[in-house]
Amino acid sequence: MTPTVPTVALGDGLHVSRIGFGGMALSHAYGDTDPDEALRTLHHAVDRGVTFIDTADVYGKPRDGGTGPAGTNEELIAKLLADRRDEVRIATKFGITGAVGAPAARATRGDRDYVRAACEASLRRLGTDVIDLYYLHRRQLDIPIEETVGAMAELVAEGKVRHLGLSEVTADELRAAAAVHPIAAVQSEWSIWSRDVEARVVPAAREVGAGFVPYSPLGRGFLTGAMTPERVSAGILRAEPRFVEHFAANQRIVELLRQVGRETGASAAQVALAWLWAQGAALGLPVVPIPGTRRPARVTENADALRVVLDPAQKARLDGAADLVRGSRSLSFTPRDWVSADRE
Repeated sequence: MTPTVPTVALGDGLHVSRIGFGGMALSHAYGDTDPDEALRTLHHAVDRGVTFIDTADVYGKPRDGGTGPAGTNEELIAKLLADRRDEVRIATKFGITGAVGAPAARATRGDRDYVRAACEASLRRLGTDVIDLYYLHRRQLDIPIEETVGAMAELVAEGKVRHLGLSEVTADELRAAAAVHPIAAVQSEWSIWSRDVEARVVPAAREVGAGFVPYSPLGRGFLTGAMTPERVSAGILRAEPRFVEHFAANQRIVELLRQVGRETGASAAQVALAWLWAQGAALGLPVVPIPGTRRPARVTENADALRVVLDPAQKARLDGAADLVRGSRSLSFTPRDWVSADRE
């Protein structure tokens, strides 16, 4: 199949497909997935030209009842890389030392020894000798970010990592990090219903020459219109006000996406992704969303969102969705300083 997705430059000379694939969706956080089905979805993504694959050492089920980084998502993606490494730009992350969705997830480390050990472990699990984009997933707040990024820069100098990224950093943290080493990408939640990064983090990314990689660009599935209360109750969102007590109120955002979709011949998910690209263009920096899915058909749907063009009036109506949102994007099982907006 001929790839249909163009590439774009993030920062520091890193070129990736204009839409990526969020590997966390293939792990346990939103329910179990069959490994063979997950691998077929990954191959389909690359077939369609979605060659920017995002994972993290903490994605997956902890082993033997433990609480530390599982690495099982990286091991799954290694099966893709075994056949198609040259086609893929692989991004992974370190820094969270507990299991996603568990109280221990708030534990972080950013000391030099841990940075190096985490990188070696990810390289081993991924079955590769270099990581294209290595993110600090969450920083250890009592260690200067310059120290952690300095250790990451050593990995670049040694050829184990090609580019550096930061996840959920504040504008000041980003500037401090970029003074140590070029930052190719900032990854934070950003979507039509989660826009806090636009105030300070996005301008700082533009300032230091970093691209932006929005995670959960489809609101953890809510913005697709396919979310149901039953699906919410089966995963890590079952205690989140935005998805539970405000479920009905937030359907107004989904209906707005559907209205614009009817006008453009697109799905709600495609309109949400098209809005992100339009917003990135308006704010002057490259944006590469990384929606995740378990189904090849959804990969195709998301990639085809690149064909959707919003006119100024439609974009303005969608901008107004921010006024309809009920509930914070902060998750109850993480500390209040877990996202950048809570540290600004």
